[in-house]
Amino acid sequence: MAVVLVVDDEFGITNLLEDVLSDEGHRVIIASNGKEALERAAEERPDLVLTDYMMPVMDGATLLQAMAANPDLKDVQVAMMSSVPEATLRARCPPFSVYVMKPFKIFALVDIVAGLLADK
Repeated sequence: MAVVLVVDDEFGITNLLEDVLSDEGHRVIIASNGKEALERAAEERPDLVLTDYMMPVMDGATLLQAMAANPDLKDVQVAMMSSVPEATLRARCPPFSVYVMKPFKIFALVDIVAGLLADK
């Protein structure tokens, strides 16, 4: 069972992803911002992080910087979710595994998650 950390300040998105990814057999951990995500990841190392870019307290770019600096988290794959164009995020953020344009199609996201976790 893979551990997926979902980080988004929109509760509708986190609740939807928690329900759908749990149904797919994953253990889902929820955080509403990057600071909370780091706290959750310290408690249980995720296999994958799905994070929004724009959030209060700590945004997605700052979360990725903190993960890259942490030996326990630097190799965790990250899917960046945003309505900001991918090229803009790639220029502003540390590297991430895949970009997911918001609004997303839930079954397409399930396929992305499956692909990223295929080696786990």
